[in-house]
Amino acid sequence: AVVSTQSTGSLKILQCPRLRCHLFDVSVGCLSGASTPTRPYIQGQLVNKERQYFYYIDHQGMLFLDDARMKNFTSCFKEKKFLKFFFKRVKLNSKDNLKEWPYVSPCGDEMNYIRCDDLPVVYQAIVYDDDEPHLSWGDEQGLLKFPLDLSAIAMCPSSGRVYHPAPFRQGSVGLIKSKLAIELSNNFVFEENATLPSAIRWKNQLFPLDHKILEILDDRPSLGRYSEMTE
Repeated sequence: AVVSTQSTGSLKILQCPRLRCHLFDVSVGCLSGASTPTRPYIQGQLVNKERQYFYYIDHQGMLFLDDARMKNFTSCFKEKKFLKFFFKRVKLNSKDNLKEWPYVSPCGDEMNYIRCDDLPVVYQAIVYDDDEPHLSWGDEQGLLKFPLDLSAIAMCPSSGRVYHPAPFRQGSVGLIKSKLAIELSNNFVFEENATLPSAIRWKNQLFPLDHKILEILDDRPSLGRYSEMTE
């Protein structure tokens, strides 16, 4: 691939078409993609007095009924009140017999089971709260927000997907949506011959990257050490 750079002393800002391709490729990722459910289900089925529904979150953060035949903007959920209620309650699934649905969103005596293309938290835009930058998830307008920590951004070396810390309840890591990830990656700084960016340039400042959250991603698909988050 052709790589264009902007020199900054011994560092370089890299703009790589290959990285852009990876960010749009839903077939690759640091995390394994959503597995296909092996057990049949019926939406709204009653099991042991629990009403069960099944959902899917794609790599753009859109929410669908899992059995929707077409998954696109037309068929995704859009009602803000429902989305905020649903996403705020997402947590890891602690039930051993339903591990192909790694996340749940409880609602009274109903349980919403979730599988994802990557992660349930997908950051869709940067918004500002009292002039402080936050990452928006649930939608692009700040439906749910998490403080932006530039030094905590991490790029997966195998896929080019970009991640950022997320609320503890939802698994501690969120995926950054492809469009936003490309915007951020244009400001990545690479040391000579490095495969991962060492810093990101933001408003004329340089923020070093530590990539620590990649250690959490390595625990996929079970994320077993975070089972305490299901409480």
